[in-house]
Amino acid sequence: MSEEVKESDQQLADDWAAALGEQAQGEAADSGPETARFEELYEEQAGSNGQSGEVKIDALLDVPVTMSMEIGRTRINIRNLLQLNQGSVVELDRLAGEPMDVLVNGTLVAQGEVVVVNEKFGIRLTDIISPADRVRRLQG
Repeated sequence: MSEEVKESDQQLADDWAAALGEQAQGEAADSGPETARFEELYEEQAGSNGQSGEVKIDALLDVPVTMSMEIGRTRINIRNLLQLNQGSVVELDRLAGEPMDVLVNGTLVAQGEVVVVNEKFGIRLTDIISPADRVRRLQG
């Protein structure tokens, strides 16, 4: 082998040894998995009871979510799906007059009724699902 190739191989080996050494030092310093910190989401002022930690909701206000309204659902096999054409009627699992579901990122958060405002459809919320009820629905 030429002298240049040997030097190149030696430099590569040295680089790998240094990287592995840094990795080993980092692993030795870690006592466990690193915990994510979100201090910037909390106020640093103490409340009347001496506790701090009120959530600063401003940090979350610009996070986009997908909101959808669901009139109903149905299961249909592909054969019948392919036979649908303009004017076909698909029966849903809801009765006429039942409230629509309001979902945020696929999670039920409210129910409401359809309204028309300035020739556009909208929904008037009639029931907000509590966080405890949302958890129960996920478990059941």
